[in-house]
Amino acid sequence: MKFARFILVFTFLFQSLYGVDTTQNTINKNNEITKLVKSIQSINENLKANLLIKRYNNYLAYRDIEKELEQTKIDAQKYSAWEGVKYKELSYQLTNKIKIKQNELSLIDEYKDSPIGKTIKPKEIASMPAISNPFNIIEAYSFIQILDKNVKTYKETNTDVNDLVKILLEEMGIYKQILELDPHNPIVEDMVLSQKRLNDFTMVADIVSTTSEVYSRKVDQLKQETNDKITNEIHRTVKLSLIILVLIGLSIGIKLALKKYVKDDDSLYTSNKLINFLLIFLIIIIIVFSYIENAAYLVTVLGFASAGIAIALKDWFMSIFGWFVIMASGAVRVGDRIKVNRDNSEMVGDVLDISLFKMTVREDVTLTTYRKTRRSGRVFFVPNNYIFTDLIANYTYDGLRTVWDGIDITITFDSNHQKAVEIANEITTKHSKGFTELTKKRMSKLKSRYVLRSTNPEPRIFTFIEPYGIVVSAWYYTNSYATLGLRSKISMEILDAFLKQDDIQVAYPTQTLRVTNSQVGAENLLPGGTANGLFDGPSI
Repeated sequence: MKFARFILVFTFLFQSLYGVDTTQNTINKNNEITKLVKSIQSINENLKANLLIKRYNNYLAYRDIEKELEQTKIDAQKYSAWEGVKYKELSYQLTNKIKIKQNELSLIDEYKDSPIGKTIKPKEIASMPAISNPFNIIEAYSFIQILDKNVKTYKETNTDVNDLVKILLEEMGIYKQILELDPHNPIVEDMVLSQKRLNDFTMVADIVSTTSEVYSRKVDQLKQETNDKITNEIHRTVKLSLIILVLIGLSIGIKLALKKYVKDDDSLYTSNKLINFLLIFLIIIIIVFSYIENAAYLVTVLGFASAGIAIALKDWFMSIFGWFVIMASGAVRVGDRIKVNRDNSEMVGDVLDISLFKMTVREDVTLTTYRKTRRSGRVFFVPNNYIFTDLIANYTYDGLRTVWDGIDITITFDSNHQKAVEIANEITTKHSKGFTELTKKRMSKLKSRYVLRSTNPEPRIFTFIEPYGIVVSAWYYTNSYATLGLRSKISMEILDAFLKQDDIQVAYPTQTLRVTNSQVGAENLLPGGTANGLFDGPSI
């Protein structure tokens, strides 16, 4: 009896204790599941802002729309074969729905084959720039920077995908813990979708990782090739720069030597011009043939184009050829005084510059400006091709600084013309003596190079019978750059000397009027009157 009671009490106590333990375990397990569910919810909440997850959602949407489109096509094909207005309307609606779905797919077409769209592929590598001149070096460095940026961007994508896979693995671990605690928990149903998402991103991670490695190697190869080309171009540029610097140094050295040994400023100026032209020409030739890969092709193209260029730029080519003729022959030099005749116009001035296409001339006060233009000081430009087509007179050719000038004074027929000649000769000889001596010295030097028939620079006096009297023409050498000053001085002195002589009368155009003895009114003596008088013509 006592033993049965003991068994009963023990059983009661054991059941009581066992029931308490079972209830406590259930509570603890539920609390643990709740924490795990909250962790999953927190993970999903954070993943909402993840760009890769957003792209993945577009991928899922593409798959859903694709399935719906396939089903719609099947339905549309089925109902299109059925008779009746109802089915025709339904078929029409389904056809429109197909177009809408196709349009929706085209908007997210990049997710057709990729869970993360076009991000799964790195950016296309552009063609490597051709580095054929120094300016391409900048483009090449820009190309390298773009490659580095693309690699960096794709590596960041790889990192983001791997980080996301870690989060999804963590999420799957939580799901498994919940499954161990409660195999029948409803939240475990989401585990299938999460497992698919994890599988998709695991595949993406493998693809991106492999692609990133291959892409990086390809970029490194292109960078190395580009850097090699940059190095080669820098070496070539440095070499060309050194050659050009040597040529410039030689030209400066030649100019300094000429400045030291050549005393004639005009010859020095012309020599410097030629040296500058040759320097520029050589530099252009060196650069052109250094940076043109197929020089024969260039020559061929220029050969075909030369005919058209020669016609279109005929005057330019003639001016360039004229420049060669002028510089080689010395027909005109900087500082020379020249006269240019063009279309009945005359211009006299000093040459300021002779460029490849034209001569720059500054007009001075001369007899031409006094008699014809009545203005001076202008700067005019004479194309070099005028040397072949127009008359260009040089007053100071080959070092000559003097030129013949003449003064004409008319005296009456009854004047003492011999005395007038003596006076004119004396005055012109006195004032032109310095220029006469200078001309003698220069003529003696020119005899060794030119055939000179008449080298007598002494003043010359000529007399001519003209309608109104005897013209005394005095000729003398004067400064080519200042003819008017001496001309004015000699003219006034001769005039004053003639006026002082009783037997020398200065003449001017006159006429004699003969009138008959008949009484005529003064008004009839005027031109157009009726008097028997007439203008007999010139007389003294």
